[in-house]
Amino acid sequence: MKNVAHISCIQILSRLAVYALLTIILPVATNVTYAAEPSIDISFGTQKQHLTRTELLRLPALRTIKVRSDIVYKRTTSYQAIPLSALITSMPLIESVQFTALDGFVANIPGSLLTSEAQPWLAIEQANKGWPPLKSGSSSAGPFYLVWLAPEKAGISPEQWPYQIAKISEAAPLEKRYPQILPKTEANSPEQRGMHVFIANCATCHKMNGGGDAAVGPDLNIPLSPTEYFKEPFLRKLIRDPTSVRNWNRLAMPGFTPSVLSDTQLDELLSYLQQMAIQR
Repeated sequence: MKNVAHISCIQILSRLAVYALLTIILPVATNVTYAAEPSIDISFGTQKQHLTRTELLRLPALRTIKVRSDIVYKRTTSYQAIPLSALITSMPLIESVQFTALDGFVANIPGSLLTSEAQPWLAIEQANKGWPPLKSGSSSAGPFYLVWLAPEKAGISPEQWPYQIAKISEAAPLEKRYPQILPKTEANSPEQRGMHVFIANCATCHKMNGGGDAAVGPDLNIPLSPTEYFKEPFLRKLIRDPTSVRNWNRLAMPGFTPSVLSDTQLDELLSYLQQMAIQR
């Protein structure tokens, strides 16, 4: 009897040990996640789609295209891509389209540009043919990247080449959704024109008076405007070439050369920033 009792005790203790081990292992096992296939959300009125990379690569409109002036990779590149007009069926009726990236970068691009001769395409990174990293040790511009075949025909800004896109959606123009970014000046004034320069080139990363979609860089008027802590010559240098004023490993701001932002446009942008400094 003693032996039987002894064996029963051992069995009970063994089972308890197994149960204890399972309480440790199972929560860990159930929390294991597997990398999901890259996908993109498209939202325009009644058109709501969640498309995976595989689904996009199977669309009949898919083509191999050559981009001769690739803003990201600074060379001629070839992509598997779909014309944006094939993805967004109501494009001619849309006033503005919002491209949201994985890192919080948001480009609001007028519908007139997306239906222009600049020819926008959505490039798709293939699983077995990855694109080069943006810089050493980083990820690529994929999985989805907006490219243009003839950007010069519509004056497309470098900030209108969003990459690592997660969502494409219809949105009212930025100044309609966030009236606090509007300068209180006459129509077509330098300040008004400067606002449009800001929207195309700066609002992709920065807010103005708390208004905007982006969440990458700081607000350009709260608590202070850069016109209040930079002398104008240095602010101009910062916009043209940020590394000429300050530089560090995690610098994200690009430079806006005269080929991207003319001297007149830079003047208008500064007029806008100066005006907004008194509208805080």
